Amino acid sequence: MNITATRRVEFLGCPLDCLTSEELVVELTESIRSWQPEKVIQFVNANKVAMVRKEPWMGEVLERADYVLADGQPMLPMAAMLGITIPERIDGIGLMYKLLKLADHEGFSVYLLGAKQEIVEECVRRIGYEFPGARIAGYRNGYFTEAEIPTIASVVCEAAPDFLFLGMGSPLKERLADEWKYRLGARVIQGVGGSFDVMAGRVKRAPVWMQHCGFEWFYRVLQEPQRMFWRYLGTNVTCLWVFMRAVGSRWGILQGRRRMQQDGVVPPL
Repeated sequence: MNITATRRVEFLGCPLDCLTSEELVVELTESIRSWQPEKVIQFVNANKVAMVRKEPWMGEVLERADYVLADGQPMLPMAAMLGITIPERIDGIGLMYKLLKLADHEGFSVYLLGAKQEIVEECVRRIGYEFPGARIAGYRNGYFTEAEIPTIASVVCEAAPDFLFLGMGSPLKERLADEWKYRLGARVIQGVGGSFDVMAGRVKRAPVWMQHCGFEWFYRVLQEPQRMFWRYLGTNVTCLWVFMRAVGSRWGILQGRRRMQQDGVVPPL
């Protein structure tokens, strides 16, 4: 039985897996222990919805991922209005810490690829302090050319990490995980974006209450207004437009069914 197929839904043009972080950690633990095929974890948020709308190939990348998770608190109520129940928001940095805790407990190995050299080195230092049971398989900064990817993939593959965290932006981390999945030699590959900067203490994460209210993006804008304002404006507006179209389409379908039920054409839902 394909478990993923039973929980994967279509949400705003993107695939989405409806599961909890606890279920995910259990599955990944079993996957590593039993040497199942490599697993790729991708995420859906407002930026990804906008990106899939503009670049259809991104939707294909998400479809090929083993797990596609809701990263962004607003995704939950938006999905609920479309009749989709997302049990939990699973964000990139939160999942990374959960997997590091798992690595600490099980003795799994990790490889960090991304960010500036001094930042990734600081992350390695902090992992050694906070998660001493996790084995560092290796690390490298995220500044490389397309031509260097095969060499980097060979180095990572030789290290054979259980977890590979890609600390780089979109769409590079999605493409790297998708196109090089079987040559990176990692049991689990997760893109973590700017999480290395947060772990290293270079960037502050939004307070918990802002995360729960869905305003984490606004906190990022306050930190880097010139760089983040126009980015979030564009992606949020596009995502909202896609969402409103989906709501309108769902409302039209439900209204049509009600009229048919009243006419006795179809049974009630």
